[in-house]
Amino acid sequence: MAGPESDPSAFDAYSSDYDEALARGLSVSGEDKLYFARERISFLARCLRELDVRPRSVLDFGCGTGTATPFFVDTLGVERVVGVDSSERSLEVARERHGASRARFLAAREFAPSADFPLAYCNGVFHHVPVAERERVVRRIRDSLQPGGHFALWENNPWNPGARYVMWRIPFDRDAQMLSARAARRLLVAGGLEIVRTDH
Repeated sequence: MAGPESDPSAFDAYSSDYDEALARGLSVSGEDKLYFARERISFLARCLRELDVRPRSVLDFGCGTGTATPFFVDTLGVERVVGVDSSERSLEVARERHGASRARFLAAREFAPSADFPLAYCNGVFHHVPVAERERVVRRIRDSLQPGGHFALWENNPWNPGARYVMWRIPFDRDAQMLSARAARRLLVAGGLEIVRTDH
């Protein structure tokens, strides 16, 4: 999944065989990408219920090929999904597979934050964003949220040898710069967000 601020050409090159490359890495876990997409959003749904939050729309920031889209609709019950990514080819795949009246997919250059999303979601994107650009990206996400909106950030744990091994097996993840939970919290606070919870 390409980050909205990452090099799109790197992910454009993988758009046709993204799933295959990802599957090679994930195969050591015994699960596929749909398992992880579904379970992350199921976990997010439980967290939001605890907060009594029921978002009607979601911004999928760094949506890649749109894998999470059906789970936003079926598990979270949202009425509108907007996916944003820098890889035009990945967006073409997302539109082909998941484009519908409830889902729109936009190039990062076309997306203008307007403080209208109750929820933003970002899965495995920030390790592809250059470190110097990360705070600016957080502010862009913050500016996309309604007052009181929530941002769900998922990243691979750099202290987990299994996560590092899986990423090493995936060509587009090998050179990624992972960030720890502590670094992620600092980044979000510096970008103007308040930490509600941190999970591992």
